[in-house]
Amino acid sequence: MASKTKRAGDGAVKAASFAFDSAALVKRLLTAAPERSRGVLSRRFGLGAGVARETLESIGSKLSITRERVRQIEAAGLDAIRASKTFKDASPAFEELAAYIRSLGAIVPEETLFAALGKDEKTRNRFRFLLAVGSGFMRERETNDFLARWHVDTATAKRIHESLSRLYASLKDDEVVTEAELLDRFLDELKGVNDAYKNEEIMKRWLSLSKRIGRNPLAEWGRATAPAIRVKGIRDYAYLAIKRHGKPMHFSEVAKAISGLFSRKAHVATTHNELIKDPRFVLVGRGLYALTEWGYKPGVVRDVIRETLETNGPMTREEIIKNVRSARFVKDNTILVNLNDPRYFKRLKNGRYAAI
Repeated sequence: MASKTKRAGDGAVKAASFAFDSAALVKRLLTAAPERSRGVLSRRFGLGAGVARETLESIGSKLSITRERVRQIEAAGLDAIRASKTFKDASPAFEELAAYIRSLGAIVPEETLFAALGKDEKTRNRFRFLLAVGSGFMRERETNDFLARWHVDTATAKRIHESLSRLYASLKDDEVVTEAELLDRFLDELKGVNDAYKNEEIMKRWLSLSKRIGRNPLAEWGRATAPAIRVKGIRDYAYLAIKRHGKPMHFSEVAKAISGLFSRKAHVATTHNELIKDPRFVLVGRGLYALTEWGYKPGVVRDVIRETLETNGPMTREEIIKNVRSARFVKDNTILVNLNDPRYFKRLKNGRYAAI
């Protein structure tokens, strides 16, 4: 499996297409509700001339009744519709809608689902009403762990929630993995889930349900709080650009990479300032920055020479140059100038150098 956005890579789906006319169906179903309930339902779901969906409090204020009374009128209207012959006759349409949701994996993020169901808010409002009146559709509210979502299979939804929780627990705080690796690990957690759902597109959509697992712009995954996943500013984009490059970059090239990879405007001077401030980056040459995680440590050439000698003991000039060049992109002469500074280093009788 291979590759975000939290999204085919991020759970997005193509626009839905149905045999039934949602506008005509909603109009027929509303006629089965008592007149007062019909008015409340139209306001609650934005089914009238406007598209704004009103709250219970707003409707109650306009009708001079309590919020609870509005809720009762709404519930009575939905019950009346479900008990009607019109609703029974509409069962093929509800079955088609349920089949569509099953084709998406049986459980779908609310935002993803409605984006596919309608291009405009009026159309989406009609489907909100259909899902609310249909008996086989379940909505779960947003929590700290998951986005708001709809499902048509309670058992599958429960298993997906549990699998996502286990997958999150398996990730270390700062761990970052490729999309292919995460999907493999997720597949291992999907015990008891129908094999028909276990394809890459559906699994990515399930991943997008989680608020605790995230993906960065390079299609790498981890805990949403991980520094390499929680991409916010120029520093984070610079980190991803250098990491993708795989070797030190000049700050001007980093700025260009940010613009090219992520379509983010990055001024050269601003990028340089951000690199200087962040401990994830180490200056390893004239304007060249590497990642601390690659083993580079901060400090000027003199500091690198000192650490080399303290780690290895007295060394020849050639050995020192070789070691320093592995940590800094500088000319040999720059290393020698620092090495011959008697305030910090001394040359021994055997020709080797030691730190003072």
